[in-house]
Amino acid sequence: MFRPLPFFVGLRYTRAKRRNHFISFISLMSMVGLTLGVCVLIIVMSVMNGFDRELKQRILGMVPHATITSASGGMKDWQDILKQVSGHEGIVAAAPFVDGQGMLTNGSQVRGAMIYGIDPAYEEKVSIVGQHMVQGALEDLKPGKFGIVLGEIMAQSLGVTLGDKVTMVLPEANVNLAGVFPRLKRFTVVGIFSVGAEVDGSLAYINIQDAARFMRVTEGVEGIRLKMENLFAAPRLAWDIATGLPGRYYVQDWTRTQGQLFQAIQMEKTMVGLLLTLIVAVAAFNIVSTLVMVVTDKQSDIAILRTLGASPKTIMGIFMVQGSLIGVVGTLLGVVLGVIAALNVPEIISALESYLGIQFLSPDVYFISYLPSELQWRDVAVISIAGLSMSFLATLYPAWRASKTQPAEALRYD
Repeated sequence: MFRPLPFFVGLRYTRAKRRNHFISFISLMSMVGLTLGVCVLIIVMSVMNGFDRELKQRILGMVPHATITSASGGMKDWQDILKQVSGHEGIVAAAPFVDGQGMLTNGSQVRGAMIYGIDPAYEEKVSIVGQHMVQGALEDLKPGKFGIVLGEIMAQSLGVTLGDKVTMVLPEANVNLAGVFPRLKRFTVVGIFSVGAEVDGSLAYINIQDAARFMRVTEGVEGIRLKMENLFAAPRLAWDIATGLPGRYYVQDWTRTQGQLFQAIQMEKTMVGLLLTLIVAVAAFNIVSTLVMVVTDKQSDIAILRTLGASPKTIMGIFMVQGSLIGVVGTLLGVVLGVIAALNVPEIISALESYLGIQFLSPDVYFISYLPSELQWRDVAVISIAGLSMSFLATLYPAWRASKTQPAEALRYD
């Protein structure tokens, strides 16, 4: 069978045992370094993709994609506005809301909270909270019953469970003849949700009618919450809807409330990817030192091949094949190990947490409580091509140097 001479000799040189074991060790280290670099890069990029996915699905599944509020302080004709915006292109669903900030207390335990007054029938369409109820249900928020649904972290902090009472205190005061008193109301815990994110410790839901009465909203509701098909179209779409409504309205979208977190993840993904790519480059260019030593060690062999009629191009091809093979094997091993690890990152971290008895990502600090991972084959392809390309480029100089070997000079002292 015909085999090209550079390919055949290059493979023989790669498989052959060398007299100089140090060269073999350097070749192995180059391959291992490239494997580890590619593997770690795939894992880290998958984890950053996972954080990006969780931000979109969990955080943006709980907070509004966009809100429309009246400049006059309330929406009396919110049903008509709801029908109008629900039929707009790009809007998946809409729901009325009343919101405010307050404190929840139970005995000596106090916790700040963002209070949302919701209609359970509408909220199911715009939020994922109903899909993550661990106790009770959103439908238990009956008007006039003054029930409340808490996040799991919030409930644990307050030391309450289903059926317990909590006191809600608003940052407003009632003034009467007896003096100035804070506005407060007792609520019964009718549900607990857990989405595994920081919102578990900051959000609380009550019925929209109870919220309007307690927060003294006299104009029906405070605004309309929108769920959009395309998150990145939220600023433009919300503005178009608001300008098409009669009257004056304010709009706010998720890029103002959560945009900095999203941008931070994108920037971290870019910078971490760049830094790890440089590590892969360092590992790939270790092939340069390996091949330079191989060329020095094979001076007499190169001279004999040149004497037998091998051209400089053939000599160059031999060492390019040898160096490229190191890059191919290292990159493929890195891809295989990286893909396997990236597909099992949550299980690996969970096992480590159980074994060590610690939690790496606390929901009190981070916006999720576990390490997510999402393998994207596009990233794998880009990383593989980058590793192979850098490995190939690393072979050019040593191979060119080998092709310039003069037979007479190399064999002078042999």
